[in-house]
Amino acid sequence: MVGTPGDVSMRVLAFEDSYDIEKILVEGGVDLSDWEILQYWNTMDCFERIENFQPDLLLLDHYIPPVKGLEVLRSLLELVSSDKIQRPKLILGISSSSAANEAMESAGADGSIGKFQLANHEVWRN
Repeated sequence: MVGTPGDVSMRVLAFEDSYDIEKILVEGGVDLSDWEILQYWNTMDCFERIENFQPDLLLLDHYIPPVKGLEVLRSLLELVSSDKIQRPKLILGISSSSAANEAMESAGADGSIGKFQLANHEVWRN
């Protein structure tokens, strides 16, 4: 986890089962000093985790067990529409598959990017 409570500008919650998101960002030259990043390597209890952390940015891998990111997204948006959970300000699909990322956007993600290009996304530029 980067930063300490009170000095972070954004809270990032990532569901990615194969690659360390923080490492990808640091290796990509992103300054994470104003970011708090929490990563889970599976989607167990994902809605409880989202509700407890209240991320500004949610990163969802499509091919993550036990519930794929696409299904997490669809269910999350249903919970948001029924006022059962607060929607993150920004939701990004982060699959290495462009077809999976397109499916995430079609289902309601705000955008998507290949996970290995994540450091190039405009969200990291303050």
